[in-house]
Amino acid sequence: MTPVTLRQMRAFLAIVRLGSFTGAARQLHLTQPALTVQLRQLEQALGVRLLDRTTRTATPTRIGAEFARALAPLLAELDTVLERVQDHAARRTGRIDLATLPSLASTVLPAVIARLRVSNPGLRVRMREAVTGPVGEMVRAGMVDFGIGGSVKEDGELEVQHLFDDPLLLIFPREHPLAARRSVTLHQLLEVPLLLPEPNSGIRHAVDQAFAAAGLPMEPAQEAVSTGTLVGMVRAGLGLGVLPSTAVEMQVIPDLRALPIGDPPLTRPIALVRRAGRSLSPAAEAFLATLRECLALRGDLRGFTTPSRPLDGKKP
Repeated sequence: MTPVTLRQMRAFLAIVRLGSFTGAARQLHLTQPALTVQLRQLEQALGVRLLDRTTRTATPTRIGAEFARALAPLLAELDTVLERVQDHAARRTGRIDLATLPSLASTVLPAVIARLRVSNPGLRVRMREAVTGPVGEMVRAGMVDFGIGGSVKEDGELEVQHLFDDPLLLIFPREHPLAARRSVTLHQLLEVPLLLPEPNSGIRHAVDQAFAAAGLPMEPAQEAVSTGTLVGMVRAGLGLGVLPSTAVEMQVIPDLRALPIGDPPLTRPIALVRRAGRSLSPAAEAFLATLRECLALRGDLRGFTTPSRPLDGKKP
């Protein structure tokens, strides 16, 4: 069977709708002879006459009328689908699903979403909060478009691209003797009860690696799943806690201070995690472009490592 083209079917429907070759040619921006060729090729491909022609009108045959009734809704649906695809390509619409760390979901990413909404109001973002391990697994399983997390290992299924380094800070009561210092060393942390996030987190991975590289033993006094729990334990006097600067930013707590750990400061890497060999949608690319703009404006978060920084944002 000779292939039938969309151009031929659109030409046929235009002639039926307008009742003449002249009007259809004008609407389709074709010459009348070119339109006639399109119809003749369609009739030859189908092996049936679709239109009865006179010098002024074109009337569908019985088979032509049946064909037009069936064809019209199909092409209308196709046009709708094509329009949606073009809207996605032009970033007029679309949804971004991402997995990210709770500390980033509470601090860095809301500003990104707000900025994206201004430039691309038709895009929608759905964040799923998870610790580092599950971020990679959600990306691997295709549950999200991409993830933003720390210490995810690249393999054949996952591609990891570094975004920024998030400084880790020691938080403690403002009357603590360490408040007079500009930073704290790993050796000094051995002398205090240390409160750390659970082992599956990127923060804990960075702390464990730092102590291991220095050849120092480390046993936390307590472990916490959430930032709020860890802060509560510090406030209760159970020990000194380690949090990333992004998490510290969301804590408005006037009775606590923060210090950078080590020199150079200890950090956790934050990376974009995506499925290897898979393209991102235009909507996801727009989100990542906006994220990089926001990070550039924030100076890659380096402003959070000021000595003995109060957690309420006031000067010491």
